[in-house]
Amino acid sequence: MRDIFTAEHEDFRKTVRAFMEKEVVPFHDQWDKDGIVPRELWKKAGETGLLCFDVPEEFGGPGVDDFRYNVIVSEEQTRANVSGPGFSVHTDIIVPYLISIANDEQKARWLPGCVSGDTITAIAMTEPGAGSDLQGIRTTAIDKGDHYLVNGSKTFISNGIHADLVIVVARTDPDAGHKGISLIVLEEGMEGFERGRNLDKIGLHAQDTAELSFTDVMVPKENLLGEEGQGFIYLMMNLPQERLIIAAQAVAACEAVLDMCLEYAKTREAFGKPIGKFQHNRFLLAEMATETKIARVFIDDCLKKHLAGKLDAVDASMAKYHATELQNKHVNQGVQLHGGYGYMLEYPIAKAYLDSRISTIYGGTTEIQKEIIGRSLGI
Repeated sequence: MRDIFTAEHEDFRKTVRAFMEKEVVPFHDQWDKDGIVPRELWKKAGETGLLCFDVPEEFGGPGVDDFRYNVIVSEEQTRANVSGPGFSVHTDIIVPYLISIANDEQKARWLPGCVSGDTITAIAMTEPGAGSDLQGIRTTAIDKGDHYLVNGSKTFISNGIHADLVIVVARTDPDAGHKGISLIVLEEGMEGFERGRNLDKIGLHAQDTAELSFTDVMVPKENLLGEEGQGFIYLMMNLPQERLIIAAQAVAACEAVLDMCLEYAKTREAFGKPIGKFQHNRFLLAEMATETKIARVFIDDCLKKHLAGKLDAVDASMAKYHATELQNKHVNQGVQLHGGYGYMLEYPIAKAYLDSRISTIYGGTTEIQKEIIGRSLGI
């Protein structure tokens, strides 16, 4: 039992679990083959109340500023082993920029659709020549009086194929370093805004991930998010929450992998007895259970700090680094425990293995997290 959740939260968890089992699980194999989930799923999620909890009521949202609801959606999606719906990117990472930075006119224009699922969002940071180094961004947004002229390209953009709104990280002052970075919102249908191919990844097959290009895109000044030149600061402000939700997903994945392995160890027989009866396998499962529980305690503590507004960048980096590395360790051990069947995609451990690999890369690589942690130690 986790004392961080109330009875109301657990009732909501049942709603999310039922949604995943009815609307997602039966169709996910086909979506993996298609490389995308249907837009109708987003609208169903909106109707069920699974998107954008903290959008104020005046802008069409429930007005519930409680990140535990966000975590529950991510945990249940992970538990169901269905990685396609990009709800977390939308609700936990992108819409918070609109809530905290957008003016009232922008909120009224964009947020209602985000809540209903009619508007899907993405954020375009990564470029072909600039991965973890945000200061290496080359996409430009040049001031032309009543509009910006945006040119450049982005890659690895989650929700990139479906996205109706894309927050683009661009340079409004090419000579000002990180102080020259701004956030510009591009909208579906703007001339010169093109989507490239839906990228062919080793995992997360049903989650659309696109290349985007901008050629002389005229973006009205009304689509500047926040203040010009403050984009880098805005990005840094939202990173702890982004890293926390990735860590929460990773620990939920560890729990799901442990369940898969326990079930297999109890039912698969070798040399006349269940493989869980062999000491090596029993010890392995004991290690996985212990490491997962320790990680769970830390992540829930980070969640408590976040709810109190006290989660700092260092703890968020520790959470993201440790949980995602543990996730990758456990899925690797899980495949080994399953033997040849672990290499077969009809077994959920194989899909979990493929989907997990990205977790130590997106949201800031493990190496970036270690750098943040190391600097905090005065070295």
